[in-house]
Amino acid sequence: MVIRVFIASSSGSVAVKKRQQAIVGFLEANRISFEEVDITMLEDQRLWMYQNIPEQKRPEKGNPLPPQIFSGDDYCGDYEDFFQSKETNTVFSFLRLPPVKDSES
Repeated sequence: MVIRVFIASSSGSVAVKKRQQAIVGFLEANRISFEEVDITMLEDQRLWMYQNIPEQKRPEKGNPLPPQIFSGDDYCGDYEDFFQSKETNTVFSFLRLPPVKDSES
């Protein structure tokens, strides 16, 4: 499955930009293959993202903000979910990826 990170390249929010950078930076540093999907440039992808976020993860008002993470078509979570998985050392299962084998084995 391809990990897809839905971002907004032209977000006016510093918090959104920092969250996007944190996720992308982590994935790059850990050599986890992913695809960035810019919802400000791709209307169909923005609508797809909105429609595929589970009801319980949607805000009461407005639309969900990026970054949002999917593994293929499966919703993984938002920045808060990603951060929690990072803190508990469960990022690979959060991203629905097989665990990395220890290179010293």
